Amino acid sequence: MTSATPITLTPGGRIDPARPFVPVRIAVLTVSDTRDEESDTSGHVLADRVTGAGHVLADKAIVRDDVDEIRARILAWVDSGQVDAVISTGGTGITGRDVTPEAVEPLFDKRIDGFSVVFHLVSFQSVGLSTLQSRATAGIVNGVFVFCLPGSNGAVKDGWDKVIQAQLDSRHGPCNMVELMPRLLEK
Repeated sequence: MTSATPITLTPGGRIDPARPFVPVRIAVLTVSDTRDEESDTSGHVLADRVTGAGHVLADKAIVRDDVDEIRARILAWVDSGQVDAVISTGGTGITGRDVTPEAVEPLFDKRIDGFSVVFHLVSFQSVGLSTLQSRATAGIVNGVFVFCLPGSNGAVKDGWDKVIQAQLDSRHGPCNMVELMPRLLEK
C-alpha cells in the first residue's frame, strides 16, 4: 500500500478504495401495526441510508405485526431473484405483538449469530441496558441475507451505520458479505 492510497477505517476493518464497489439490491421492510407510508420514519431512514451508500433500493413495504404477513413478504422478495438482502425494522421487541423473530428465524437456512452480538454491543453504547429489550437477528434465506432491526430510528441508524453497511460494502476488508454472495447456495 502506498501513501497515495486512502483507506477509510470502519470498526474492525477498512474500506479500500482500490477495490470495486458492487451495489447490492436491498429491500426494506417495516413491521408495524401503527405505521403507514407517511409515518414510517425508520423505514425512510433506512431506505435513505441504503441509497445514500450507493446500493439499489429494490423495494420497500410495510406489513402488520403478523407472522404470516412478514413471512409472505420476505419470501416473495427472496423468490423474486431481484433482492440480495432484506433489512426489516420493527417487531423485534419483547411485547406480545413483537413477532418478527418468530416469523423470520424459521426461514433461515443459516443463522448469522454474530450479527445479534455485534448489534447489541453497538446498541449498548447508544441506549445502555435497554438493548436487552431487542431480539435483533439475521440469517440467510435461500441465498438472500435477512437482517432484522428494532423499529426506532436510533436502532436503524446504529444497525446500518455501524454494522450492516460495512459488511454490504464490497470494498470492506479484511472480508465482507458481498464477496460471499456468489457462494451462498453452494452444496
